[in-house]
Amino acid sequence: MKTYSQKPSEISRRWVLFDASELPLGRLATQVATHLTGKYKPTYTPHIDGGDYVVVINAAQAVVTGDKETDKVYYRHSGFPGGIKDASLKEVREKFPERIVEEAVKGMLPKNKLQAERLKRLRVFAGSEHDHTAQTPEKVEVK
Repeated sequence: MKTYSQKPSEISRRWVLFDASELPLGRLATQVATHLTGKYKPTYTPHIDGGDYVVVINAAQAVVTGDKETDKVYYRHSGFPGGIKDASLKEVREKFPERIVEEAVKGMLPKNKLQAERLKRLRVFAGSEHDHTAQTPEKVEVK
């Protein structure tokens, strides 16, 4: 029996929809990362990007447990000396609620050449409305 290796011409992508207000942020991020990489498919091949398009809605109502609302800190650096800035989860939720989910998913993806391409297929929206109704994404139920 030979090992199956998916070819780029055999890739089939679906559109899936996740609701960030239904489950904790970490659980959501792992499920989204699994769909972006395509690891749940039987045709998964590590060096081929065979994942799906993922739409995440209600990012502003993302669920976190414990004291993460005030204790979790997001850092960014301008590249200049002393140019590090930080913001708590509460502050990021007020200004850029999509960034919460994007950063969590980015941390769950493998750090390789395919990461940027996979992140381009992630669409995050703060509210319950999204721009991809024409693609008819299937809602994914996560336990």
